[in-house]
Amino acid sequence: MEVVWHVLDSFKWFTVYEWVLCSIDVLILIWYAFPIRVYFRWLDFVPVTGVAVAVASVCSGDITIPAILLYAFTGVLFACTATKLWKPISHIPVPRYRFVRILLCGAGVVPIVLALLVAGELRYNPESDYSELGYSQAFVQLNERLSREYPFEDWKKVNWQERKAKYEPIFKQAEQAKNKALYYKTLREYVHSLRDGHSKIVNEDLYSDNPVFHAEAGGGYGISTIMLDNGTIRVDLLIHGSPAENSGIQLGAEIVRWDGKAAKEAYERTVWSENPTATEGDRRVNQGRFMVRAPIGKEVEVEYRNIGDSHIKTTTLTAYDDKYESLKKTRVKLNREDPPLEAKQLPNGYGYVKIRYFLPSQSMPDPVKTLEEILIEFQEQKVKGIIIDVRDNPGGSDDMVADSSGFFVQEEKLYENVSYYNRNTGTFELNDLESRTIKPAANTYNGNVAILINHRTTSSGEGLPIALKGLPHVKVVGFTSTNGSFGVVTRPIRVAMPEGYILEFPDGRSLGVNNVIQGDSNDHGQGGGIPDVKVPLNEQTFYEKVVEGKDVELDYAVQALERMK
Repeated sequence: MEVVWHVLDSFKWFTVYEWVLCSIDVLILIWYAFPIRVYFRWLDFVPVTGVAVAVASVCSGDITIPAILLYAFTGVLFACTATKLWKPISHIPVPRYRFVRILLCGAGVVPIVLALLVAGELRYNPESDYSELGYSQAFVQLNERLSREYPFEDWKKVNWQERKAKYEPIFKQAEQAKNKALYYKTLREYVHSLRDGHSKIVNEDLYSDNPVFHAEAGGGYGISTIMLDNGTIRVDLLIHGSPAENSGIQLGAEIVRWDGKAAKEAYERTVWSENPTATEGDRRVNQGRFMVRAPIGKEVEVEYRNIGDSHIKTTTLTAYDDKYESLKKTRVKLNREDPPLEAKQLPNGYGYVKIRYFLPSQSMPDPVKTLEEILIEFQEQKVKGIIIDVRDNPGGSDDMVADSSGFFVQEEKLYENVSYYNRNTGTFELNDLESRTIKPAANTYNGNVAILINHRTTSSGEGLPIALKGLPHVKVVGFTSTNGSFGVVTRPIRVAMPEGYILEFPDGRSLGVNNVIQGDSNDHGQGGGIPDVKVPLNEQTFYEKVVEGKDVELDYAVQALERMK
């Protein structure tokens, strides 16, 4: 009965056109299932009216799956009744095979039910086209739409009027000066100001064809940096044969001053990043990558101290065209050629499972089943505990995450409720058919579990640590929280802007207990899956991880499991 109610409740996601189509189709089905032996000529024109409504709906831009199901069914009904348009009947005969006709009309309800089942997730959410407007006018329209539909306005305390007052004058300036670079940078700053990893300029092509990015960050010096917890800046990447290496800078060196500023000040002033940085941990890592980017040919004076040296040395480096090598080497990219997950038993007796992404692949069509088989094998081997590694996991399917979580819970618990902006009511409403519950699997693992995370654990990849955090036999371990971008992107807010830029923003929010937003960063850059065991980024862990190449987080996970015995 509850499922029936949820299906009926899905009517709230239909557009006006879809409501009319559904009403017409249901009327025709009822008429033919239970024919009244009184002839009404106007009923012969109802199917063609449905076709006209379908055409109008297509012209409005609605080509979603629910709409297509209704279009197709409307077309079938029209084809079955079209002859009556030019061959009216004078009376209705006694129907033959009435029972068969009733069954066929009952089967006709199936497309409508299917449309309702997917209406919430695949509802009509039109793309706004402001590409022909001026820079400032397009921005105002964009800001106005987001003020209604952006899912995290209250959570992130977004003041749309303040943003309008801040950015509109700059867009006007760019428009008057015909300054495309200023327009692009301002648009980018506005999108990034939401601190939401799912908000983006879809087609900015940073590494291939972006003159602004290339002009400002196209040059490298052969290093990347990271700030430790004590505020010191260390070299965590050194490219062989680069200006930095040739000048004597070594891996692990401390940068004392950079380009005339204290290294920490230069670090914290850095604003470039490929994507919006949702959390402070994510921002800090990206600042270290981009502090050492500059226009090709720019000279910087660097004061540094190599590990083991007591004296500070000074050198001058010149940025060269490294084809973004330092950025690419410090940015893990998903390779779908790799299997979604793999496992092994560690020499210390613990089981280890690496989950790269939550999607099936050609080599592994059912990762959840594979995970179940791995856990059964681990239990047969009597492993001392299990480490689940979702570092650098970009996400995938929430359903797969919920199913995977079922192997580690003893009782049913909520994974998420999902709410979207409803264009009919102008409010955010729950999509009941998209609520997910974690149910204990037939083969649950009852031992202790450590989950490894980092700032690149993103979107659905954050689901496992968020869902299992707080369980007595689970510890989440990492240097930082996860990415803090757990919003839902099923029918994203999509906007075409001047100069050909396409923007996308999440359309839904994941809600936990008491329907409170979960996973996404707040206005202070706090959010995501928070580690129970926060690995310190100090001189020792930095040296072990970067210089010696040890997996420090894995070591801390083992220690956490040892303490849980």
